[in-house]
Amino acid sequence: MKRGEQLRLDFTGLRAAPSQVVGNVRLVPLVRDEPIEALRLYTVPYSADLTTVRLDDHTAYTAYVPHALVVELPKHGGSHTSLGAQLVRPKDKPESVFRVQVLQRLARREDPSRLRLLPQHLALDAYLSVGFAGPNVPWPEYSREVLSQGLSPRSERSYRGTDIPGLDDALRVFELHPQQVGVLVFVADAFASAFIAPHPADYRRLHRTLLQNMYGELLVQYAVLQPETSALWQRLDAASIDSLDALSQAIDGVRREWSAFAALMASGLMTAEVEAHTVNRLGGFRLMRFLPSFHPDAENHVGEAIVDADGRLAYLETFRLSAAQARRGRLLATLVAADWELDATAQALQTTRPELLARLRNNGLGQLLRSHVR
Repeated sequence: MKRGEQLRLDFTGLRAAPSQVVGNVRLVPLVRDEPIEALRLYTVPYSADLTTVRLDDHTAYTAYVPHALVVELPKHGGSHTSLGAQLVRPKDKPESVFRVQVLQRLARREDPSRLRLLPQHLALDAYLSVGFAGPNVPWPEYSREVLSQGLSPRSERSYRGTDIPGLDDALRVFELHPQQVGVLVFVADAFASAFIAPHPADYRRLHRTLLQNMYGELLVQYAVLQPETSALWQRLDAASIDSLDALSQAIDGVRREWSAFAALMASGLMTAEVEAHTVNRLGGFRLMRFLPSFHPDAENHVGEAIVDADGRLAYLETFRLSAAQARRGRLLATLVAADWELDATAQALQTTRPELLARLRNNGLGQLLRSHVR
């Protein structure tokens, strides 16, 4: 993958409302005073058990995809319908109804006013593509398979939102704000993901799709190990409130504190610099997917975003990599930057060659190397 542009996501126009907690799940609503009317979102459900996307003549991306996300310019859009489900007989065996669908591209322009994309999968493909082609120089340390086929196949594991205890209840009982266009999801106060839509009506339609999203193994472990998260409260100084205006000012101050605190909790995404690649354009909007810095001491989020001409977020969906996934990403990204030369890679990582070889093997990348390499 070619190197993209370095940027920070622009959350201008969005503010965080007070969080709501059920069990170990904390949802922080994101509201927008002026919704983006020039872009709309809706989903098209897929009933296939497995989806294969042809990326090119030699590469395919395969995953379970519950739905596609359609991005539409409303001034050109007409009515749309959701595709139906597969009907089967109660006694049918699973192998008789297992369906595989083949799609062209992870993000595809359906017509001049409509773009179809596979949410989260577009971003995960960017992560899986890091170093996927393998070395472009036949270094003697690498295996024949890697030199001829690259890292094919490359796979990572994820979990659905239904696997996180309490997330279903949280999405069902939490109050939606009238101007809410997004949400920050925390599990045991670990930042899990962010989702933003351009318009409150879009978010209300897509709110429950968070259950079908992908989450990392770490968050499932947190959910099991810490079943309760403390609710946060902010007290008002009653002695200083002697009028409705004073009460209104105190409440506004609390809201500003809540918003600042939410930004601090999600700083691993909001303040981080990401490497973004433009995938497609629609009207005055740009669809991008991004990779993190793969810093070992930071949160690492991959995701896709749609931004307007000023760079403001109209759509955002993220996936938090586990520590092991971030380590693999860092090793591969450093290898690519060093043209796969092991000594140069070790120097860039401030380690020794034997230690680098041990890291590759310990992080599931031992298949890159010939067995005798030391």
